[in-house]
Amino acid sequence: MYTFKKLLYLNFHILVYPCKKEYQFLIAMTKNVFDKPLAKPEAHLIKDAGKLVASYPKVPITVDCVIFGFEENELKVLLIRSDLEMYKGLWSLLGDNVKNNEELDTAAYRVLKERTGMNDVYLDQVRAFSHPQRHPAGRVITVAYCSLLNIQHHELKIYANELHWHSYSSIKSLAFDHKAILDTCYKWLQKRIQEHPLGFNLLPDKFSLRELQNLYEAILGVSLDRRNFRKKFASMDLLIDVGEMEENVPHRPGKLYKFNFEKYEKNKRKWIGIDF
Repeated sequence: MYTFKKLLYLNFHILVYPCKKEYQFLIAMTKNVFDKPLAKPEAHLIKDAGKLVASYPKVPITVDCVIFGFEENELKVLLIRSDLEMYKGLWSLLGDNVKNNEELDTAAYRVLKERTGMNDVYLDQVRAFSHPQRHPAGRVITVAYCSLLNIQHHELKIYANELHWHSYSSIKSLAFDHKAILDTCYKWLQKRIQEHPLGFNLLPDKFSLRELQNLYEAILGVSLDRRNFRKKFASMDLLIDVGEMEENVPHRPGKLYKFNFEKYEKNKRKWIGIDF
């Protein structure tokens, strides 16, 4: 059998040492090689997609929501008591399985709606957690979401499990790998709050500059210079003076402001973030 490599050798040999008989032989062999019909380009395509999907490993997918709130100058997290016996006494994040007809975002919003009664809150996907041993019952892949809401504007939906707000700094351990998920989302929030004005989702509609600074300090875990902080926000021209003052506060009442979301939306491409 003559391979393509051998035919190339014969071709070279004939060019150097011309011979009519060998030349005729080479032409015949080359014709046999190149005249064979090529395989149809569709030959490698899989016709039965359902059969292919059925051959995949069946791995459940869940969503876990890290729901942050801000109250009494503390960053807080909404947690639910775990109902697994092996995690008795531990708290966990709010989550659920993703249904067959659901997208990930839809499942996350469903969890928020069922537990807080709200569906118009800030929600963003952070990342997936896929360690094979992260769930004691077998492999489960979860996608973490970060949500920011004003604690005063929601009503907790409590069923069989307890549901409470916890100070982030007080949380030492959680069920499953939820502490790792929580810490990842906290670091994500620290970065994002300096890139986008997300913190206003945690505040009341009307707030003082003192409350705003307390919020940023609670999330970033640092003390900020009062004068520089106010100067930065004043330069952005995104705060609206509502003409009202704080009431029933143990300190000198400050002016109340609202965040100008409409102006931000129009100019957010120019937003360069807040560097503290």
